[in-house]
Amino acid sequence: MITRDVTIKNSVGLHARPATFFIQKANQYKSTIWVEKDERRVNAKSLLGVLSLGITKDMSVTLIADGADEEAALNGLAELIDSGLESVL
Repeated sequence: MITRDVTIKNSVGLHARPATFFIQKANQYKSTIWVEKDERRVNAKSLLGVLSLGITKDMSVTLIADGADEEAALNGLAELIDSGLESVL
């Protein structure tokens, strides 16, 4: 299991369309992936879970991955977040 702290940089945070991009990317990996904010952890592959965290611009969250492709998963998700969650997968 590995973790990485990331800061959400896009203007609306992980809401609606950006959250959908994030979840689609997370679902490309076999590893179990979580997003953690304020000691609350949700499945990164669940739209309702991610939206329930209320993540807005400039918030820091922790990504957690466990599985065969955990490093690739965190690298891919961190890259998507760094791009502002606006890129097409």
